[in-house]
Amino acid sequence: PVRIMPLGDSITGSPGCWRSLLWNQLQNAGYTDIDFVGTLNAQSCGLTHDADNEGHGGFQATATADQNLLPGWLAATRPDIVVMHFGTNDVWSSIAPDTVLAAFTKLVGQMRAANPSMKVLVAQIIPIDPSNCTGCAARTVAFNQRIPAWARGISTAQSPVTVVDQWTGFD
Repeated sequence: PVRIMPLGDSITGSPGCWRSLLWNQLQNAGYTDIDFVGTLNAQSCGLTHDADNEGHGGFQATATADQNLLPGWLAATRPDIVVMHFGTNDVWSSIAPDTVLAAFTKLVGQMRAANPSMKVLVAQIIPIDPSNCTGCAARTVAFNQRIPAWARGISTAQSPVTVVDQWTGFD
């Protein structure tokens, strides 16, 4: 089976409704030879699905890269594809887009060290605009605007990085 690692923070982990919806959409479309992988397993949204993931609540992409957490997760799960929705907690914490994208670059490098043919899907993160974070909405827009150019610059034929627009039309 194709091994797919959902990677990120609580949006990925729990409740992680998108994981169960994606799993079922893939199954219904005939993609049945897949295996979601990760060291965590949390059911979500009341739908039966493969719940393995690397969605760590409260985690920042920058700290995950700085602490070299990803290589151990990759070694334990051996993914072919990483689906990454990461950076929300970094944006919330006012970490500069350049710093978050440098962390993304390090994480992609770690993915490629584990699997030179790694396919990476990177989300433009969902909107955040809580009342207790007045700058979050604008910082999210600014961060998301930077992701496509970053992805183009790091993508290779062997290990493409594809941007997924999770912002537009988010409900």
